[in-house]
Amino acid sequence: MNLKEMLNFADRIVFEKTGQHLDDLQEAVLKGTVQHETYKHVAKDFDCSESRVRNAASQLWQLLSEYLGEDVNKKNFRSAMERLQNSNILNFAHNVRGSFNICGEGRHPPDISTSHPDNDEKSNSKPPQTLHQDLSEMPELGNFFDRTSELQTLTTWILQQNCRLITLTGISGIGKTSLAVQLVQQIKHEFEYAVWCTLDEFPTIDKFQPNLIQLLSKSENLDSSPTNQKHLPLIKYLQNHRCLVVLDDVHNLFCSGELAGKYKPKYEEYRSLFKQIEKLSHQSCFLLIGWEPPKEVPQLTSENTPIRTLQLTGLDTAAAREILRDKGLAEIDNCEALIHRYQGNPLWLKSVATLIQELGISASEVLIDDTILLPEDLKEVLQEQYDRTSELEKQVLSLFATENQPVNVAKLLQNGQISSSYLLNALQSLSRRCLIEKEASLYTLSPVLKQYIKGL
Repeated sequence: MNLKEMLNFADRIVFEKTGQHLDDLQEAVLKGTVQHETYKHVAKDFDCSESRVRNAASQLWQLLSEYLGEDVNKKNFRSAMERLQNSNILNFAHNVRGSFNICGEGRHPPDISTSHPDNDEKSNSKPPQTLHQDLSEMPELGNFFDRTSELQTLTTWILQQNCRLITLTGISGIGKTSLAVQLVQQIKHEFEYAVWCTLDEFPTIDKFQPNLIQLLSKSENLDSSPTNQKHLPLIKYLQNHRCLVVLDDVHNLFCSGELAGKYKPKYEEYRSLFKQIEKLSHQSCFLLIGWEPPKEVPQLTSENTPIRTLQLTGLDTAAAREILRDKGLAEIDNCEALIHRYQGNPLWLKSVATLIQELGISASEVLIDDTILLPEDLKEVLQEQYDRTSELEKQVLSLFATENQPVNVAKLLQNGQISSSYLLNALQSLSRRCLIEKEASLYTLSPVLKQYIKGL
């Protein structure tokens, strides 16, 4: 469901309730909601106070909630509109309002025969075995660069090995979310339910779990009013139905300034949820995406367990070259050197390629004397991830920044600044955050991160 369709539905509902169409501020609120913008951002774009935006939003959510018979808010507006579109509109209108005649002057109801050709069929015919989806928070795929082997690995884990809990980690910009979107598009039809949740508003377990249960219970409670529904524990729905649940930005559950994977206060109950998903038998899969995994999910896992971790690394040269080709830089000399320097990270390559284009410089100039360009947008991304690290990790990163070659633990201990136990904990945490790389017994820091830390 696109933005225009959502605004159209909302406008018709508001007109039915108030006799007036959406005003400019209300439309700005809904656009900002769909585009995951904060009220502060909407206020800035609309040149008004944040309180005015919040008041307009509050009135909108109340109108929509009253009409739809469910709690509608900033978090679930898009999914509420898509449920309205994907339902049998005539039956929905009969159950909720008795009619769907909400047209204003020059406005018309949705063209059901066009958007829902199957609605002309008998309404009591048995529905096909289709998905119950809530993918309204899943980003659009956009350009996708080759991740064949990673897609195959994840598909095998989920569909063949029936893994129950999978973490997909990697440094910012490496393509975790894009890979997950491609994966969901390919395998969603293997599940009764496919759900995508973005944890950017830090929902506590008391909010997250009931919302998920409500979605998973809908097909079992079609004849029950919301007040009379008695929901089972979440694990029962995961056992009764084959569900694919994606949790994006899972690092938002964890503390900044601490070692990786430490839950924020009031979010520790997610630990019990993840443990339950791993330990108890069921037919569903949770995919966690983020800069760092929960502490209870190890980096190295056995094929004998239903839990897996995939740490995403940079694109290969052929795929990375496609990014440069999109930026008009595919034919540059030493293209491989530029890709290697930025480790095949899609976001990093796009950022530096844009800078090269806008400055009108040649890529060969960038490669002179091992130059590492750090555009402002790239520095902001790195800063966000660096700020999450503990003071101990920052010390260790500073040590790495002074080294020109990969180093082992003994070399890092030579300066005497950090004891061995603290150093090992920091190395483990930095590795889980994907900020350092390990090969055999040697650790290294990427040239981009090294340049960034030296500039602090």
